[in-house]
Amino acid sequence: MPSAPQFRSEFMQTFAARGAYYDCTDPEGLDDLFAKERVTAYIGFDCTAKSLHVGSLVQLMTLRRLQQCGHRPILLMGGGTTKIGDPSGRDESRQLLTSDQIEQNKQSILSGISHLLRFGDGPTDAIMVDNAEWLDRLGYIEFLRDYGRHFSVNRMLSMESVKLRLEREQPLSFLEFNYSIMQAYDFVELYRNYGCRVQSSGSDQWGNIVSGIDLGRRVENVSLYGLTTPLLTTASGAKMGKTAAGAVWLNKDMLSPYDYWQYWRNTEDADVGRFLRLFTDLPLDEIGRLETLEGAEINAAKIVLANAATEMLHGEAAAKDAEAAARETFEQGGAAAGLPTVEVAQAQIEAGMSALDLFALAGLVASKGEARRHISAGALKINDETVGDVGATVGAADLRDGAIKLSVGKKKHALVRTA
Repeated sequence: MPSAPQFRSEFMQTFAARGAYYDCTDPEGLDDLFAKERVTAYIGFDCTAKSLHVGSLVQLMTLRRLQQCGHRPILLMGGGTTKIGDPSGRDESRQLLTSDQIEQNKQSILSGISHLLRFGDGPTDAIMVDNAEWLDRLGYIEFLRDYGRHFSVNRMLSMESVKLRLEREQPLSFLEFNYSIMQAYDFVELYRNYGCRVQSSGSDQWGNIVSGIDLGRRVENVSLYGLTTPLLTTASGAKMGKTAAGAVWLNKDMLSPYDYWQYWRNTEDADVGRFLRLFTDLPLDEIGRLETLEGAEINAAKIVLANAATEMLHGEAAAKDAEAAARETFEQGGAAAGLPTVEVAQAQIEAGMSALDLFALAGLVASKGEARRHISAGALKINDETVGDVGATVGAADLRDGAIKLSVGKKKHALVRTA
């Protein structure tokens, strides 16, 4: 990872101090640009799912930092590029979505991240743009004639996202091969329409960013800039945004605020300071104090991280409710009202349900096989009582105040209520 240069603009200083800097196409030139004027910068997100996940949070925080430092962020939604599919980091082609599915995903994504940015018409207000606005209108022959001639196939074949697929002898469709051209064209359109001079993204998008900068120079004679963030893993090497239970989604209808809070509360000790810098607005001197805590005291810093991250995404009330639910669950052993809840028909409970099925239904295990392994380890509990039999059933007698508490280990819990 390249070391960050010494910057003088507020944004670049903040960006580097928070641990978000990985590389830049022209560090000195971009620093000068941020120092002398209000800059418009963008980051793109394709609409492949109904929610972004924690792996996208570094990019969203970059937009937030831009706004906090007096610049204008553009949230570019890939209504057009989603129809093609980014080959980066893929072993196979993405499933193609319909226009309706893409639009539904876009609206859902926006609803999940609305707390992170201030949208509006002011000079530093964030704006949402959909690249379908221009990509859907392109004429194929005209586009190839006007822009395709500026792209070298030799260079495109050398791009990491393409090269890896070819080296593994995995299929790369001509559709996906065009993704880099589409992304480069996005940069030019955003410059033309909004005066956008900067694209930021993860370091895996470096080739696509450089293609956009080169296209801007060729067709508009303008200097554009690229700024990348590191691809994050946890201290143990796990990919950010993924857990054994699945993706850590940002939308609360796909992952409850309680489970989101728990994700940050379970941060590895070695990651606490780094994550506080990247994913919260806490002052750096306060973060410096928190990351020096050791032993049991580091748990206090993890709670600060969980509260700050959850409040930023879901609001103050959700963060307080999640902390209270965790305290009641872990310190008092109670079935807290703020736990994730699944509803099951009263008749099903009265007839008796397999414990394996119920844990899978509640999303606490990925499969009945996983539930069996947890039972063998003594990790599955119903109403805080260990489940010792893979054939155990759950019935009406297990209801406590209208709910059944399910637990996997000490940190994963859910409530079952009758509908």
